Amino acid sequence: MNSAENSVSRAIRAAMLTADPRAKVMAARAVARDWAAGRLEASFDCAMPDYPARPDKPELLPPNAMPKRGRGGSERGRLALIHALAHIEFVAIDLALDAAGRFGGERGPGFVSDWLSVAADEAIHFALLERRLQSLGSHYGALPAHDGLWDAAKETAHDVAARLAVVPMVLEARGLDVTPVTIERFEAVGDTRTARVLSRILTDEVNHVRFGTNHFTSVCAERGESPPALWKTLVDLHFRGAIKPPFNDSARRSAGLSCEFMAGVA
Repeated sequence: MNSAENSVSRAIRAAMLTADPRAKVMAARAVARDWAAGRLEASFDCAMPDYPARPDKPELLPPNAMPKRGRGGSERGRLALIHALAHIEFVAIDLALDAAGRFGGERGPGFVSDWLSVAADEAIHFALLERRLQSLGSHYGALPAHDGLWDAAKETAHDVAARLAVVPMVLEARGLDVTPVTIERFEAVGDTRTARVLSRILTDEVNHVRFGTNHFTSVCAERGESPPALWKTLVDLHFRGAIKPPFNDSARRSAGLSCEFMAGVA
């Protein structure tokens, strides 16, 4: 096999263009393994797709067209929440793959390693949640899903600093804030299996946000920019929403999001 056929960018692109959820999980994990084992060339000879492949189901809807999940601990509400979380993790596989393939050439092997490891983690998270849905008599695709998650990738495709500022340092960081409360909700209704899955995800997401913060800080150092100041500027430009408290201050600090970053954003 020649180096072009064995390039990491081609392997990443192939994984992103895999529509079947289980096959995408396997493809993402295989790319991460092959890269870590030195079986892929650090060649960025093909472009990332503008939009990754998606299965026929779930039906993808605009955010304002999503049905309400409802409140309380009903089985229907819990299934809807698990399904929504599974979809977030499914899209997160492609977000991490895209970061590695789109920006790896300029940022180097360490950047690629970090984001391929994130892609492998997200694949495991999706698989755990999908298995939980099946154990509850449902499956991924049984309900519609939010089609706005890829917007962050499209909005920041031109600039690695913007991508890092918005995806790990805003979107994934929000997961640090809301997941503990979600875990408590499942524990309150006796669903300890789902709570354990979410606890595993929370631990991994702290590492993902830390990768984002560390790489963002490195980019800022190269550009002679203040990390908190540039982060706020890029979030204002590229994030369509508000960053609202309450914040999980301890998890954010563990991930490198200091009080200086968070000052004045809410």
